[in-house]
Amino acid sequence: MEKSKADIEVAGDPEGESRQDLLSEKPDARPTWGSKAQYILAQVGFSVGLGNVWRFPYLCHQNGGGSFLLLYLLLLFIIGIPLFFLELAAGQIIRQGSIGVWKHISPRLIGIGFASCVVCSFVALYYNVIMAWSLFYLGSSFQFPLPWSDCPGAENETATVTESECMDSSPTIYFWNRKALHITNSIEESGGLDPALTGCLFAAWMLVCLAMIKGIKSSGKVLYFSSLFPYMVLLCFLVRALLLEGAADGIKIMFTPKLSIWGDMQVWRQAATQVFFALGLGFGTIIAYSSYNPQHNNCHIDGLLVSGINFLTSVLATLVVFAVLGFRANVLAHNCVLVKNGSLLAVLPANLSEFSPAQYSNWYQDQWNDTKQLQEWKLGDCRVEDEMNKVNRSGVSNLSNFKTCGLQLPEFLSQQSPQIPIHANGFFVCFLSLTVLCCIIGFLLGLIFVQGSGNYFVTMFDDYSATLPLLIVVASEAFAIAWIYGADRFLDDIENMLGWRPWKIYSYMWRFVSLAAMLCLLLASLVHLVMKRPTYTAWNREKAEEQQLEYPPWALGLLISLIVVAAVPIPVMFLRQLLLERFSQYSHNSGQIPVPTEEEDGVHEKESPADLDLDLPGHGYLLVPAEEGQE
Repeated sequence: MEKSKADIEVAGDPEGESRQDLLSEKPDARPTWGSKAQYILAQVGFSVGLGNVWRFPYLCHQNGGGSFLLLYLLLLFIIGIPLFFLELAAGQIIRQGSIGVWKHISPRLIGIGFASCVVCSFVALYYNVIMAWSLFYLGSSFQFPLPWSDCPGAENETATVTESECMDSSPTIYFWNRKALHITNSIEESGGLDPALTGCLFAAWMLVCLAMIKGIKSSGKVLYFSSLFPYMVLLCFLVRALLLEGAADGIKIMFTPKLSIWGDMQVWRQAATQVFFALGLGFGTIIAYSSYNPQHNNCHIDGLLVSGINFLTSVLATLVVFAVLGFRANVLAHNCVLVKNGSLLAVLPANLSEFSPAQYSNWYQDQWNDTKQLQEWKLGDCRVEDEMNKVNRSGVSNLSNFKTCGLQLPEFLSQQSPQIPIHANGFFVCFLSLTVLCCIIGFLLGLIFVQGSGNYFVTMFDDYSATLPLLIVVASEAFAIAWIYGADRFLDDIENMLGWRPWKIYSYMWRFVSLAAMLCLLLASLVHLVMKRPTYTAWNREKAEEQQLEYPPWALGLLISLIVVAAVPIPVMFLRQLLLERFSQYSHNSGQIPVPTEEEDGVHEKESPADLDLDLPGHGYLLVPAEEGQE
């Protein structure tokens, strides 16, 4: 009897024997990207997001500037690039989505694909809320003057009364909390749905639906704008920021290293987490995008190129942010000097020149004994570095932790649906219905984020629905390829696909270095979660300030459920398949039920890619029509 696909040998077997390589099965008829540029833009557009533009500059400033850049670059080579290349190669070899790839390698590993699907769905829910916020601000920006430029006032019989909440904070913070979010004081206060944000959320899901309505046919065209336009905006911001007074001071602070920060394990954890999420590992999107490539595409160069673009984008955004922060810090430092000089002059008596030496000595001693006056005289406090710290702290908001995620649910669900008619019209109708259904469900579930307490749920989903589950997913991917299927065997498949063998160092990175780094990061995250009770940042309307609150019991149960639901498919599907195999083997041995062969189980022998006639042109990137009647 032939060996089951689940009976995979562990890497390192002295005989080196294995089942058929991954290329031995004919890939399903599958469209390809319209051009190589579309594919690169898709990968860049997915990986580059608010994590690069907002979170990276914040971490860079908090963790030593240039020293954090060096640490990030080091971990990018240790963790990011090897695992990014692993996902690219797996998708391109097998030419299926995340669920199909891991099922193809072994049915026991199918839970990895399901976990990716769940995590990506969670992230897509709250990420579209960020799009809704952006649309709300876009609409508000057409007002003159801008609604966040000044504090609003209410007219009464005698004068205009300014909102105390705005006076105690700032116009921008007031507009964000009170006009955009209508935020409540805690997660336990619902506040009801906000009509404006609900409409913006609906518009955001409509845009996603229109972009995905024809799969990569429609999304590929959108990429030329959605991926390139942000770079045009960043470059415009950079040119303008560099012309501001004090921009050089901010950039100097950015590149000033503080190597002592390398001794802090928290900095290593933050840098590794940033590398991990910046590239979008574990979501299944990298695998899905790569699966639409021709099988002889050089995915190794693609991995290096996209990783490099991702890093340079982070540096570009950091330059913009630090240049602007340097300008603002110089303004605050200048105002600080004026205020403190004014305070100094205010305490000087008008007849100081007429004082006798004894009177001057007594006055001088009294002033220096007054702590409050002494603090007002410390002009040394008016440093750009100190003002940079103040600016950076005041600029950090809940947006700092957001990570981008593409809408991949139709891809995942279509792989698990019954046999889809592969003639063009039938497939289009099915994919269209599935895409629209997913967007409707996403909009309905996303209503929890547009109520008064919605921002607190966004924070919860961002902190707990993706972080730990994605670490588990990527660690499982690395372990499955390196130790279950075999790292060297996987390199053999890549060599058969590309015609040349990638560097041997990838085998060591997958088996030891990258996997160990992922496990250490996972352990550190678990310890941090257990040792410190989860909290969230709430806005107190009466005090006009932020405060740290602990999650109530029901919210703790919800966030634990998010982690469990996202991660549990991996062990559950593994045990399910293992029990099915044991039961099938037991039934076969007892003579009751025959064990199905691969063909009876729906897994057919397929031709190798070299034998396929996909009718591709020379460059290999036109869409491939589905073959009529193919199974």
